[in-house]
Amino acid sequence: MTSAVIRLGLVLALLTLTGPLPASAQSAGKVYRVGILGDKAADPNEILVWQVLREGLREHGWSEGVNIRIVGRWIEGNVARLPELAADLVRLKPDVIVTRGSFFTGALKAATSSIPIVFLAHADPVGTGHVASLARPGGNITGMALLQTELGPKALEVLHSAVPAATRIAVLWHSGTPSTIPGLKALEEPARLLRVQLQPIGVRTAGELEGAFSTMVRGGAQAVLVLSTPPFITERQRIAELAVAHRLPTLVQGRHFVEAGGLMSYYPNSADTWRRATVYVDKILRGARPADLPVEQVTKLELLINLKTAKALGLTIPPAVLARADQVIQ
Repeated sequence: MTSAVIRLGLVLALLTLTGPLPASAQSAGKVYRVGILGDKAADPNEILVWQVLREGLREHGWSEGVNIRIVGRWIEGNVARLPELAADLVRLKPDVIVTRGSFFTGALKAATSSIPIVFLAHADPVGTGHVASLARPGGNITGMALLQTELGPKALEVLHSAVPAATRIAVLWHSGTPSTIPGLKALEEPARLLRVQLQPIGVRTAGELEGAFSTMVRGGAQAVLVLSTPPFITERQRIAELAVAHRLPTLVQGRHFVEAGGLMSYYPNSADTWRRATVYVDKILRGARPADLPVEQVTKLELLINLKTAKALGLTIPPAVLARADQVIQ
């Protein structure tokens, strides 16, 4: 038996023992392109999102400049540019595109039905038609779900517990975000059970926020529930300031809102959610199809309370609500 035959036999034996090589080894030397579609590139929260994404990808063996290249497109607060920039990103033909929620996912879905899309936190992927179901998303889209249809009612209950005298609660929603429509609908029955009248106030641009809060006050609102969406995240400081200026206790969705001066948040830990979403990006880069990757629903929530803001509002948070808090910001 020749030495060449012996070497071939050893290689075949090793392949049998170890199984097929991972996709990264199969495509040794390839640099995969990861697209990002976001709002304001310089916003601290936006920077944090993509920093967490990069860290998560590194944990899975992906390094910028080595085996992946990240390219981004940012609407910079200009909602009208969303379809244009989504199409521009698609023209680059990335191997996968990562984005935030329904606001951006809808624009990407309209731009491509083939490039894999991973959403970091979608408020209603099924209700908006972005996936067929959580268990079997189908198509080219998957990711992490933070279902507004479930989060909103829980947030309303917490807000009512903190301000039990409130009988009229405004709901600030973004009229360009697809998931807010089913989210609003889901609040109707809980509001009836709490004997609370809802005052939905829809806005589309940051310039409409001041008028929205004035409308709440004129309508007799005694508290405000803010439905999370990337445009509101960008304007979190302004929303917090307007809530205090109009003496309206406000429950927002996300730590970033409370750190910006919002009164309360009842929402999943966003950074944990973003990091878990990198599992999808990793699997897709290694050959998995989005259609075969079930959407993961995040259910663990954290209650954050900003007592400095409560003091500015002249509001005393009931002890029972304080006792539920995961963190109290002084």
